[in-house]
Amino acid sequence: MDKFVYKKSAGVTALSASFSDFEYKKHSHEEYALGVTLRGVQQYNLDGSFQSSYRNGVMLFNPEQVHDGRAQDKTGIDYVIVYIHPKLFLEMLEKKDIVMFSSPIVYNRRLQQGILNLVHAIISNKAESLCSELLLALADNFSQTEMSYVFKKNNALMKKAKEMIYFSLDHVLKLDDICRELDMSKFQFIRAFKADTGISPYQFFLNCKVEHAKRLIEKNKDIYAAVTECGFVDLSHLNRHFKSVYGITAFEYMSGIVDRS
Repeated sequence: MDKFVYKKSAGVTALSASFSDFEYKKHSHEEYALGVTLRGVQQYNLDGSFQSSYRNGVMLFNPEQVHDGRAQDKTGIDYVIVYIHPKLFLEMLEKKDIVMFSSPIVYNRRLQQGILNLVHAIISNKAESLCSELLLALADNFSQTEMSYVFKKNNALMKKAKEMIYFSLDHVLKLDDICRELDMSKFQFIRAFKADTGISPYQFFLNCKVEHAKRLIEKNKDIYAAVTECGFVDLSHLNRHFKSVYGITAFEYMSGIVDRS
């Protein structure tokens, strides 16, 4: 039976997941994500590159990095992952500028154990102070890995397009307005956007709506307000898109999340 358990503490969202037939649709997150494969082989496309994470593999996702996800076979996979907001991530690393992981998967026992310790504390509802200490301990493990950090390069036009999309999440995506602002045709824009992000403008728009709904649910614990504010037709519309990204419906997420941050 597929199982997705989300909990939150110290500003960090933790997920413990187990599934066989489920497949994540192509999506991205605003946070850094650090996961560990516990059983099976986890396969996914990341920025157009095929990846396989075996047992004890540490998966590293940069913010807005497009990916999907599935088990290699019917035996399924078990894994855990933490989602850390960029501002918090940079604070714990004592960095001022945005940094990027250079390797999508590493096999580092110290980093692996740091992630497992943090996930266990959050899922087990341990004290927020302990979770914060474990988050700092996780940051210390990064300095002992062979991963390097590189500055993120942004395409100015696509960055502007993303900003316009962010400010229209409660409405229908209007490509004409964006293309007029960027002085591009629709086909030029769609092609350029997919080259920059890995997904179409509409997929990005839907993904942002789901992410925004998730934040509103965590903040207000009001799922119907999230439906209205994010411009979904109804709860089933939100649930369908939410499950394709998070494995569970928005209603199940609201029922299970514990926010002590």
